Amino acid sequence: MKSRAKAIAYWAATGMIVFAMFSGGVAELMHRPETINGMRELGYPVYFIMIIGFWKLLGSAALLAPGLPRVKEWAYAGIFFNMTGAAVSHVVNDSARWHVGVTLSLAAITIASWALRPASRTLVAGRLDRGEQRVLRIDEYASVSTGGVVREPTSLHGQLTPGLVRS
Repeated sequence: MKSRAKAIAYWAATGMIVFAMFSGGVAELMHRPETINGMRELGYPVYFIMIIGFWKLLGSAALLAPGLPRVKEWAYAGIFFNMTGAAVSHVVNDSARWHVGVTLSLAAITIASWALRPASRTLVAGRLDRGEQRVLRIDEYASVSTGGVVREPTSLHGQLTPGLVRS
């Protein structure tokens, strides 16, 4: 996909998710009667609505904020878990099928937004900031010191193996 088309697709998907999560979070925090009734029909206590609403607002903000790639990863995971959990709740409680379709569609759009995000909004494997992971090249000397213990990553055949090693 071309860079411009990918950016447009990313922002369209992200915009839909942010709108759905933000508006849903506001409705939940305002205790809208239709929201309260829907959650009761699914068997959830009213206080649960406040928790979900709060996290939806934070997740929406995280997806829009510049930087914060690790927070974005958590937001995507939380939204995905929320939407797939909602779909299961609707199936188990024999809700109208459109409820299942909407929640699974939002889960799919969440995956699309995550997959299309630009490099500036991703966690990059191999970064060396704050002791994270680094990738060893096969031609590098592979002894790595980890807290005073030196280990040499090898394959089953005794050859040096590239991979992620805590530094």
